[in-house]
Amino acid sequence: MSGGDNLLKLVEAEEADEHDYLLQEQVGFILRKAHQRHVSIFAARIADLTPPQFAALAKLRDVGETSQNQLGTLIAMDAATVKGVIDRLKARGLVELSRHEVDKRRLLVNLTAEGRDAIERLIPLAREITQETLAPLTAKEAATFMKLLAKLA
Repeated sequence: MSGGDNLLKLVEAEEADEHDYLLQEQVGFILRKAHQRHVSIFAARIADLTPPQFAALAKLRDVGETSQNQLGTLIAMDAATVKGVIDRLKARGLVELSRHEVDKRRLLVNLTAEGRDAIERLIPLAREITQETLAPLTAKEAATFMKLLAKLA
């Protein structure tokens, strides 16, 4: 086979790869399916909170009182989404809002006693949810997976 024949086969192989697009092999599709699996496990264990509501409570547990905008940044939510999450948590008595002493435009969010009790009760369930989500993987695979996901995020 001549060099030209080899080059032609390479070009044909590259063209074939460009036209072979299988949705089920795409990163976004696989991530969405994995996310759906995790959300399903979450909902089965923690039925009365959404994952974003849980994230807000868990982060408030970690950092204490913070501004609504800062909380959104910490849990990777835009301002409009975090406002809705906080409004729903406030309506349930799990968080309280106050104005910053100096900058009255700044809204501060904090856990109520009921919110603190709820998140402390839910943290062990959240650990179980993570374990169940990662159950198809070995411990080494799970560690690698988490490291790679963090790199993508």
